[in-house]
Amino acid sequence: MADKAKPFEGAISGFFEEAFPKKLRKRVEEARKNDVLAASYPYPKRLPRETYNEAYKLLQIELVKLQSWVIETGQRVVLVFEGRDAAGKGGTIKRFTENLNPRVAKVVALPKPTEVERGQWYFQRYIDHLPTKGEIVLFDRSWYNRAVVERVFGFSSEVEREVFFRQVTEFEHALVQDGLHLFKIWLSCGRGEQMRRMLARESDPLKQWKLSPIDVKGLSKWDDYSEAIRDMFLRSESDHAPWHIVRADDKRRARIGAIRLVLSTFDYAHKDPAVACEPDAKIVVAPTFEEEPDR
Repeated sequence: MADKAKPFEGAISGFFEEAFPKKLRKRVEEARKNDVLAASYPYPKRLPRETYNEAYKLLQIELVKLQSWVIETGQRVVLVFEGRDAAGKGGTIKRFTENLNPRVAKVVALPKPTEVERGQWYFQRYIDHLPTKGEIVLFDRSWYNRAVVERVFGFSSEVEREVFFRQVTEFEHALVQDGLHLFKIWLSCGRGEQMRRMLARESDPLKQWKLSPIDVKGLSKWDDYSEAIRDMFLRSESDHAPWHIVRADDKRRARIGAIRLVLSTFDYAHKDPAVACEPDAKIVVAPTFEEEPDR
């Protein structure tokens, strides 16, 4: 039987050797486990594991309190997670839901649209997964596929994207006006850190399933992604549904920052404000800067 576990073996490392800038390639190769590769990142080292574990345990307790409040008061919460490949979306979502009831906190990661869905209004397939009262829904990628991935790979036309941008702020405004709590979170990481994570996926048999043809092809489209991301922020930022950029070169700080962003927003029962405090302002920022410039 053919080995199907390694469909992209050598593709990531091959690109790394042939096309990656020499200066950045050297930094990736020489980096130690706790190094942060992005020169613009506000911390030179990753958060110590002991510090992370202590904060994480307390934040999990707060998330359970939030879940109880959401159920008891009939709140509807939507968390949209976006970001480049290997930015840490799945890992961050997992830390949100680890101790929550899956009947309450539901993860939505939609496959590519079917022929029927292609003929529908673009937002329709996402509407079907929005929460009812007492639910939290976490989107692992969302309707913003049209703004970034579909643009970079030519899966949608310019006309379709223009329609999307004309409608998206009104669509989100309608959700918020109806009482839904909407968080749009972009996980940002530098090119060096992305490559380090992609190489780790390629070499680890337990992570190879995370690689897809889009991931491999996307490695050579860093600049195309950057342009699409800038346009997305400019055209979809709004007062009622702002973007929150979480600088994710350090996964530990990113996970803590994203969880605190959500917890600090709500006045739920028995909240510990010392734990569910505002996130680190160096890690969770507004979309007023371009993504990590490392090349």
